[in-house]
Amino acid sequence: MAPDPDVRTRPLSGRRLTPEESRERAGAFAREMATRRSVRAFSPAAVPDEVLERCVAAAASAPSGANKQPWKFVLVTGARDKRRIREAAEAEERAFYRERAPRRWLDDLAPLGTDENKEFLEVAPALIAVFAEVTGPAGERHYYVSESVGIAVGFLIAALHHAGLCTLTHTPSPMRFLRELLGRPANERAYVLLPVGYPAEDCRVPDIERKPLSDVLIRADAREDGA
Repeated sequence: MAPDPDVRTRPLSGRRLTPEESRERAGAFAREMATRRSVRAFSPAAVPDEVLERCVAAAASAPSGANKQPWKFVLVTGARDKRRIREAAEAEERAFYRERAPRRWLDDLAPLGTDENKEFLEVAPALIAVFAEVTGPAGERHYYVSESVGIAVGFLIAALHHAGLCTLTHTPSPMRFLRELLGRPANERAYVLLPVGYPAEDCRVPDIERKPLSDVLIRADAREDGA
């Protein structure tokens, strides 16, 4: 396909890997990500700013609708701000666990041992609040905002794990308090809050299993061949 002369392009960087190299890289990455777990017990030990910045840079390399890049990453490390965020989050969580959540939802959460106490929001040395820009600062339209920001968050979680850090996707609902506490503009909405740090020495995680690949990968070509 000939390039559109009105579209500015540049050569793709990098080289094409051999099938063997691709298999090795894919396997190594899958094995690394299989060790990732959501963590609620953090060490208070500080994380170097440069590490966090590089992880956010990886997240910001994600694809987005019309390349609008509709995301903002707010890094919170101050004790006062972390306490205020914890207090507001726990207020919403108390309402969720005691009033809003259906019984079945609570039953599904029971094996994970979660409750309205969110001590990790203060103990973790850093919080990364991810905001989605619903529109641009001047009201210009953005496209596929939730999808784009979701991809960026996936990049961020993978980058943090690759850097030897632990995190947790925390989404108290509603999260309007986060925009207000962090002074974000009206065109942004809170998407997810990630406590980030090293695991506590006595950190334990729920003993759960992932679905096998055979349960989640469907080969359309095999279905077609059997038709």
